Amino acid sequence: MRILVATDAWHPQVNGVVRTLTMMADAAKSFGVDVSFLTPETFHTFGMPSYRDLRVAIPRRRQIARMIEAAKPDNIHIATEGPIGFAARAYCRRRNIPFTTSFHTRFPEYISARFPIPESWVWAGLRWFHGASSAVMAATPALATELRDRGFRNVVLWPRGVDGHLFRPRAIDLGYAKPVYLSVGRVAVEKNLEAFLALDLPGTKVVVGDGPARSELQAKYPKAVFLGALQGEALAEVYAGADVFVFPSKTDTYGLVLLEALASGVPVAALPVTGPKDVIGSAPVGVLSDDLQAACLQALEIGRQACLDFAANHTWEASARAFVANISHVRAELQAEPATRAQQPRVAV
Repeated sequence: MRILVATDAWHPQVNGVVRTLTMMADAAKSFGVDVSFLTPETFHTFGMPSYRDLRVAIPRRRQIARMIEAAKPDNIHIATEGPIGFAARAYCRRRNIPFTTSFHTRFPEYISARFPIPESWVWAGLRWFHGASSAVMAATPALATELRDRGFRNVVLWPRGVDGHLFRPRAIDLGYAKPVYLSVGRVAVEKNLEAFLALDLPGTKVVVGDGPARSELQAKYPKAVFLGALQGEALAEVYAGADVFVFPSKTDTYGLVLLEALASGVPVAALPVTGPKDVIGSAPVGVLSDDLQAACLQALEIGRQACLDFAANHTWEASARAFVANISHVRAELQAEPATRAQQPRVAV
């Protein structure tokens, strides 16, 4: 099976969407599925007005068509609601080609944090975008339920995984006063990072990531350590050297960083919102509380083995198999439709 994924999020961006797509594609190879990508790499791009480091593609209709046709995919999946996603959607709609989509980002909350645009308007646009999809993939049951309640159709589950070979316990001393409280992610207003930085905690607060709010937050909280964006072994070592992973975001649909921390043996402190509640639930691997300071201190008492045991149940191979199974199910249903219609009796009018 050949699957083409259209995505506006791609390297050198460092975020959960890019990691999810690349890890899923690598894992899918092990059972004979070829996943290729239609990305911003081959298009002219411009920087987002409030986030200059985030480049947005300017695709041309004919170029998109040539690239899709050259890939000869059996199935098309649209991962993002950006210019490439819209262009791929338009290509499929013009040719009556079925496609699937996935919901990764809470754009209504992100946009309203930056611009005076009602969230209801953005949700209406997202319903329109995903309304033509044969299946809308959501990372968790709670997100799937929310999307259905908001009027999305054909919502299915696509769970996430973690690379247990890279993210694992190690004997690492970061050289900072302990305990070390770590947060990893984009340094932007929608991540609610200041809720973490403003806490009165012993030890050291460490932030990994970059973004438009970094300069302001770094100046406002000089005692915190800002390491910038890290990847691979460098990122894994920082995880392993932390004592508690702090996740202050209220808007993430999942939070792959939660699994990366747990696979490193690091317990989680987070707010009791959809992402952390879905990933951790009632498992004894983190503390979810509206009092984030209390959650950080209580998380210090959690044993590392519980975190490791929990993360071991989340693999990228299982995630890839769920992704492919969703597409295969849609494909089977569409192939069965003509036969079903042919069997239905004709009604004289």
